[in-house]
Amino acid sequence: MEPLFHLAWIWIAVFAANILARKTRLTPVVWFLAMGSLLANTGVLAEPSGNFIPGLAMLGIILIMFALGFEEKTDNFLYSVKKSWGIAFFGAVGPFLAAYAVADYFWNDTSVSLMCGLTMTATAVSLTMVSLQNEGLQNSPAATRIMTSAVLDDIASLALVAILVPIAVGGGSINIVNLVSIAAKAVAFFIIVTALGAWLFPHDVRGWLKRVPFVRTYGMQHLLAFGRHSTLTVLLLALLVGLLAHELGFHPAVGAYMAGLILKEEYFQIQNEKGSFADTKRIIDNVAFSWIGPIFFVELGSHLIFDWSILVSIIPHIIILTVAIFTIQVATAALAARYTGGMDWPSSMLIGFGMLGRAELAFVVMDIAYVQSSILNTEAFYTLMATAFFLNILVPITITLWRPRYVAAMEAAKSPAPGEN
Repeated sequence: MEPLFHLAWIWIAVFAANILARKTRLTPVVWFLAMGSLLANTGVLAEPSGNFIPGLAMLGIILIMFALGFEEKTDNFLYSVKKSWGIAFFGAVGPFLAAYAVADYFWNDTSVSLMCGLTMTATAVSLTMVSLQNEGLQNSPAATRIMTSAVLDDIASLALVAILVPIAVGGGSINIVNLVSIAAKAVAFFIIVTALGAWLFPHDVRGWLKRVPFVRTYGMQHLLAFGRHSTLTVLLLALLVGLLAHELGFHPAVGAYMAGLILKEEYFQIQNEKGSFADTKRIIDNVAFSWIGPIFFVELGSHLIFDWSILVSIIPHIIILTVAIFTIQVATAALAARYTGGMDWPSSMLIGFGMLGRAELAFVVMDIAYVQSSILNTEAFYTLMATAFFLNILVPITITLWRPRYVAAMEAAKSPAPGEN
């Protein structure tokens, strides 16, 4: 019964974290981690509970990543890629190189540096969108660019997770043959997922697939409509693609996210039952973000045991890494928005501030690198956790402070020039 007591405490912590997140206007992820650390340091989760809680935590991150991919509309994403590629590319490369350089200076370990760089690459789009919504800017042009760029960053980061984690685990023994093998597996996985989304799932198959007896007759629409079990169907799909990713040496969250991304709303619209998509999405979001998904972050936070000697020793690491990521992230994203995205400076700076957050994917990388693979040392893990915490706090603060300038620039752009009617 002890694992069930642990689960009860975790759910109490999740409930409290959501209340604190609403009061402080911070992402709940920050408070989930804090609550996990609090439970561990007070002895509630100090004793291991077997595989029950870690198993639920793994299921939780699979559900979260699937829900994030499921929420993104593939067509809108592809349409916005052309305008946002520069923000995503330079806004990811800059923080990766900055984190890699700082980690290499402090720990002089290539594997640790790779994981630190990868952790600081992906942007927490949910945190930024909540912050923009609180300021009434969720429908602004800058918000659209941030959303698309963040999703691009996440997809690129997932690809890097697939390639760099096996390299980091292998350490110095990696050779060109292993590197080509890892890259080939990554390419094969994304080709399989693309084939599923482009040819197998759609009902209106084209080309040579019309000659395949079963595929030419049935598509994802029929599977989702079968027995009114659409939620079970899509969750099974997420798990199967996640297992496929695992078999190819990647994290299951990679597959879950891609499974959500290739699902389209029209697959649910059969026999005029258009409410099934909304119903399915509501159920998945509830499971992923309310009661199963948060277990991952609480369990991860439970690994953050307060050791004042370690905390005091890494204060310079935290300060330097936070300042480096803040400066490089804002500068690279803003410059890219200005010169590759055609945005004005107030909008470009807002985009730079909006790209500061680090949430789901960053903590997935930390879990892989510290808990599962033991790549990160304790000091690096503490430094990354603290840096992510401070960057997340800076998102609502910087957006709130910058909002008057952005709004003024938008109003000035709408106002007619002197002498015009």
